[in-house]
Amino acid sequence: MADRQALANAFLEETDWAGCERTALPADASTRSYARLRGGPSPALLMNAPPAEESAACPPDATPEERAALGYNAEARLAGPSLSAFMDVARWLRERGVHAPEVFAADREHGFAVIEDMGDRLLAVEAADPAAERAHYARSIKVLHALRDTGAEPGPIGAWTLQTYDETALLAEARLLPEWYVPYATGEALLDGADEAYENAWREVLSQLGPCDTLVLRDFHAENILVLGEGVGVIDFQDALVGSAAYDLASLIEDARRDLAPGHAQALYQGYVERLSKGDRERFETDYAILAAQRNAKILGIFARLQVRDGKPRYGAFVPRVRAHFQTDLARAPLAPVRAWAERYLPEVVRG
Repeated sequence: MADRQALANAFLEETDWAGCERTALPADASTRSYARLRGGPSPALLMNAPPAEESAACPPDATPEERAALGYNAEARLAGPSLSAFMDVARWLRERGVHAPEVFAADREHGFAVIEDMGDRLLAVEAADPAAERAHYARSIKVLHALRDTGAEPGPIGAWTLQTYDETALLAEARLLPEWYVPYATGEALLDGADEAYENAWREVLSQLGPCDTLVLRDFHAENILVLGEGVGVIDFQDALVGSAAYDLASLIEDARRDLAPGHAQALYQGYVERLSKGDRERFETDYAILAAQRNAKILGIFARLQVRDGKPRYGAFVPRVRAHFQTDLARAPLAPVRAWAERYLPEVVRG
């Protein structure tokens, strides 16, 4: 820790924010930390992203077997310790009209950056009443429309390379449910053969997905969206991949941390799909059904892991909401194979 502090001090001394007062911000579920810098030329945060705190990111040309050997970050195509991912995705977004933090200075090698401070008006707080919720979520949906209309392709965007949200990544995330949530929720391991049956069910479901053609931020929810005047800004997007536009809509309206006003989630969904052509709408509806379920299976596993492995009990409060989302997701037709698996091996998520 002392060495890390010395590196941060040395980094800041070479920037326009040398000598600024630092105030640590509350930690989240990631290995990154932030401090607000006061006294510099513009509002800024110090990002501390220790390179050694996580397993390696996914090399663009790695095979599924090589990714498995590298660890979960590579399998799921997470950015891991890469500061380049944050910097290059932020620039990509800003160039396309999405308000991501500007990066003022950076030390890629040691994992430090001075970034724009967009304030602390989280959507989760600002959407406290139904009228405010409708206004701010409408602005958030505009970001998703912009990303879908812009489109995206895998390939280099600077030092970082955008990759696709492929089957290997989706399966690695979905496996978190049997690995972490099942023993957390039931106190027992799955029956023999259940893991293989689970993976086979998901392979069948994922085969229905459409093409990867949109930048997916992967964690687009009310605690990663900041209200900025008449618009919104985004944070925590460094894990972005090229995938289906449906994923981020599911993240927004099936939020793990807050309930939307009655009927609002369905209204947002309907408003989004009505903007699509008939063919695109059918494709989108299938993608949404699949990816909402996949995301909520992943989150159940992550929230169990945060409690059991990482000693963060506060995530237990969110589990009932996510389980309810997952139960709703499993009722949709494209999820029939996974629903059949759950009815046999984990009936509590089907029956409530």
